[in-house]
Amino acid sequence: MTFIDKLHRAWASQDSLLMVGLDPDTRRFPAELAGRPDAVFEFCRRIVDATAPYACGFKPQIAYFAALGAEDQLLDLCRYIGEHHPTLPIVLDAKRGDIGSTAEQYAREAFERYGADAVTVNPYMGRDSVQPYIDYGDRGVIILCRTSNRGGADLQDMRLANGTPLYLHVADQVARVWDTTGQCALVVGATFPEEIAQVRRRVGDMPLLIPGIGAQGGDVQATVQAGRTASGAGMMINSSRAILYASQGDDWTDAAAGAARATRDAIRQALQGPAASTTTTR
Repeated sequence: MTFIDKLHRAWASQDSLLMVGLDPDTRRFPAELAGRPDAVFEFCRRIVDATAPYACGFKPQIAYFAALGAEDQLLDLCRYIGEHHPTLPIVLDAKRGDIGSTAEQYAREAFERYGADAVTVNPYMGRDSVQPYIDYGDRGVIILCRTSNRGGADLQDMRLANGTPLYLHVADQVARVWDTTGQCALVVGATFPEEIAQVRRRVGDMPLLIPGIGAQGGDVQATVQAGRTASGAGMMINSSRAILYASQGDDWTDAAAGAARATRDAIRQALQGPAASTTTTR
């Protein structure tokens, strides 16, 4: 099954557009995990089990694992999700971007070592730096377009000679040229709903990974109305810290489940409003 097929099935079966980000910060772990050599895996495993009923997938951020020397625990986590929640896609948030020969190794890491269904990549070095991921055919390639951080505007808002902002040029390139397998998606931050709407008009029904709600302050209502497709889907709306660290007490798994459920419900509620125009300019 391809990444896009798996994602569409998860949207439908879960009735959820919520992607749960897995960013393990041991400084914020509950006391019961202190001193455990498998604390990173155990924290994430219990978060996954608690939030799976409300999610359309999981997005482990590789830097949080690598900084702790916990790549093996990330590997165990990906295997666990695949075995216990096989219908929910795994998006490895790596934001890789390098020349083709190195990109081939990063693609192997994401898809063969970790078994991810999709990976995030940086388009700055051009198509040949992204092609090794696309060559896997059935795996998702989620390309940075308009990121949620304020400094993203330093480059992404720069205008080309024809007046098009760089982030919209990226959207056009991916939608019109790079997406030869139909497995591409774009990252567009929830902190910029007007830009989400502009990207949606450019790329039609292409999925958007939308970080920035929760701890980063993105507005769910504005995000959903800007990014939804006519069918009421098209988005992986990510929340990480607001769910992971909803509590550091003994109720931490219940609190995470409650935060995930509330976020899913807020997205559902927002979907009841009218969709923004999704007319594509492709």
